[in-house]
Amino acid sequence: MIRALLATANFYARVYHRLTIRRASQLPRDGPAILVCNHTSGLDPALIQAGCHRLIRWMMAQEYFDIRGLKWFFKTVGAIPVQRSGRDMAATRAAMRALERGFVLGVFPEGKIETGPELLPFHNGIGLMALKTGAPVFPAYLEGKQRGREMLAALTLVSGASVVFGPPVDLSDLDHSRRGVEQATARIQTAVAALKEPHIDRC
Repeated sequence: MIRALLATANFYARVYHRLTIRRASQLPRDGPAILVCNHTSGLDPALIQAGCHRLIRWMMAQEYFDIRGLKWFFKTVGAIPVQRSGRDMAATRAAMRALERGFVLGVFPEGKIETGPELLPFHNGIGLMALKTGAPVFPAYLEGKQRGREMLAALTLVSGASVVFGPPVDLSDLDHSRRGVEQATARIQTAVAALKEPHIDRC
């Protein structure tokens, strides 16, 4: 079932939305990993997944997770719903368990969709999770006409999106202190921002 769904999602992103992958994903073939990306629309998980060879378990806003007709799909692929109202410890624990089991966790550290070209400040939770689990962090950057569109428009209108994946972020010299978490978060954001520059590599 998951293979069929991923094949369909891959076709939908690459063919219908004309996704261009400017630099291929460097995710490991197995073991835990955290993939972080800027957030342009509700279409983003499908676009990123189409560029990766492994299933990504996304942390996503509860209101998207509960969309009628799509919830069954999100549950099937292991998406983790997150409450926007405050610190959702249940979602954090679920994310940590996914990493402990060797899955790839997908996170949008801005916490909401960005409508402009500049990144919103990343939440420190991404730095804390990376340091506590020791999972390698891989950045990605999305661009396209899907930016800022409402969910239905993002899903149905051709986006002409492009995505570039980057190498893992080195956090090996940081500890779990507050300063260490802040530095980890800053490095992760810098790595994502650096991918805004155009690349010509193709997978």
